[in-house]
Amino acid sequence: MATTEKKPGILRRFVAWIDWYPIDMSDEERKLVNKIDWLVLSFSCIAYFTKNLDVSALSNAYVAGMDTDLELTGDRLNYANAMYYVGYCLFQIPSNIVLTKLRAEYYLPAAEVTWGVFTLAIAFVKNYPQLMVMRFFIGLSSTACYVGNVHIVNSWYTRRELGKRNAIYACVWPLGAMFAGYLQSAAYNNLHNVGGLEGWRWLFVICAIITIPCALIGVIFCPNVPDRCRSRWLTEREKELAMNRLLKDGFGKTKGIDRTLIKRILGNWRIYVFFTIGNLFWMTPFPSTTPYLLWLNDKYPDNPSFVNDLSTISYAATVVSNLVCGFASDMRKNRWELMAYGGVLILVSNIILLVWKVPEGAKWFAFIALGVANGPTNLIIPWLAETYAHDLEARSTSIAIVNVGWVVINLVVPLVAWPTSKAPRFFGGYIWSTICSVVELALLPLPLYLNARDKKRGIDFTRQVWEENGIQVLRDGDIELVGAQSDVVSSEKLDDATVNVSPVKSDINSKQTMD
Repeated sequence: MATTEKKPGILRRFVAWIDWYPIDMSDEERKLVNKIDWLVLSFSCIAYFTKNLDVSALSNAYVAGMDTDLELTGDRLNYANAMYYVGYCLFQIPSNIVLTKLRAEYYLPAAEVTWGVFTLAIAFVKNYPQLMVMRFFIGLSSTACYVGNVHIVNSWYTRRELGKRNAIYACVWPLGAMFAGYLQSAAYNNLHNVGGLEGWRWLFVICAIITIPCALIGVIFCPNVPDRCRSRWLTEREKELAMNRLLKDGFGKTKGIDRTLIKRILGNWRIYVFFTIGNLFWMTPFPSTTPYLLWLNDKYPDNPSFVNDLSTISYAATVVSNLVCGFASDMRKNRWELMAYGGVLILVSNIILLVWKVPEGAKWFAFIALGVANGPTNLIIPWLAETYAHDLEARSTSIAIVNVGWVVINLVVPLVAWPTSKAPRFFGGYIWSTICSVVELALLPLPLYLNARDKKRGIDFTRQVWEENGIQVLRDGDIELVGAQSDVVSSEKLDDATVNVSPVKSDINSKQTMD
C-alpha cells in the first residue's frame, strides 16, 4: 500500500515562505538554528535594547524639564551627546579585539551592569558638569554592546540568514528609542515630584532598573562564537554542526590575533570602501532623530508628553523598514538594491527639508521617510560580514572600525551642522545631508565593481576556506572545488551538488594563523 508524505504544517510553511527556516533545511539544522536564535539573537537584542533605552533617555528628558533644571542652554545638549560619543569611541576597536580573546558571556554582561550604574547616577546629578562626566562613562562602558553583540550575531549565521537576523537586531535601536519616549511620558505624568524627584529623573531610575538585571541573561545564555563555545545549552553534536554549516558557506574559523591582523584588514580595498559608504548611509537619515524631535518641540512647546509620543513615529517607520529590507535582501540575495532605493529616498527627503518652505505635510513626509530609509542603511552590516566571512578577527575588528567612523561623525557633525541653537531650521545641516546623499549614491556601485574585479583575478575567499578545511563539492560523481559566484552564496547554487564537510570539533584554543 502506497504511503503519502505528510505535508508541512501551516506554521512551517509560513516560516519557509518568509525564509526564516528554509523548507529544505533538515530537522537537525532547524533545531540548531532555533537554539541559536534564542541564545544569541535574544540576548544580543535585549542588551542592545537596554543600551539604546539608556542613551535615548537624554533627549526625552531634555524636553521634559532637564533643560531647565540643569541649565542646558545654547548647545549644551549637543555637547552632552558629544561627551557620550567621546567615551564610546575611545575603547571601541580595542573592545572588539579583546572580545575575540575573552569569554563573551562574562565580558558583555559586565559592561551592561557598568553603564546601567552610570545611567542611574544621572538621576541624581545636580549640574551640567556632573552630567557630562556621567555621559562620558556611559559611553565608555557601553562601547562593547553594539559592536560586540553584532560581531557575535554575525558569527553564527549563514549568508541566507544574516539579513533577517541583522534586521531583527537593528530594530532594537528604534524600539529602545520609542520605548524611552513612552517611558518619559509615563514618568512625567505619573512620577513627577514623587519622592522629591522630577519626572525626567525618574526616567533614568527606571532605565537602570531595567538594564542591570538583564545582564544576568548574558551570563547564563550567551554562547560566545561557534569555535569558542562552552555553552551548556548546545550539545557537542550541535557545536560541530554549527561550525560545519558555516564552513560550508565560506565562513572561516578563527585565525588568531597576531601581526598579520593589521595587514588582513588594511591591506585591501574592503575596509576603506565599506567605511565610507556605511558611514555616509548611516549619517544622512540623521534628521529623523534629534532634528525631528526639536521640530516637534518647536511646534508643541507646552506639551512635552505629546512631543515624546509623536517623536516615536519615525522610529516605528524604521522598525517596519528594517524588517522588510532584511527579509527582502536575503530573498534577493544581495544588499545593494535596497540600499540604492533607500539612498534615493534619503536624497529626496533631505532636499525637501533643505528647501523648508514647503507644505507642512511635505515636512512630515520627509521626516518619516528618513525614518523609513534607516532600514536599508543597516544592510551595510551583513554586507560587511559576508565580505569578511573568511576571517573572524578581521570581521570583528572591521565592524568596530566602521562603527568608530559613525561615532566620530556623531561626535563632530551635530556640533557643526546641527547645533541646537539653530533648531528647527538647521539650514547648514540640510545642505550637508543633501550633498552626502548624492555622494553615497555615486559610491554604492564601487564594492560591486571591485568584488567582480577580484574574481577575475582569481581571488576567492570561499574557495580558500573550503580548501583550508577539507571541504569537497561533488558534482556528477566527480570531486571539484566550486568557488563563490555571487556576493551572497545561496543553497540553490548547490542544488545538484553534495558538500562533504569533514567533522570539525569546537576548539576554544585555536591558534591558527594565515599562510
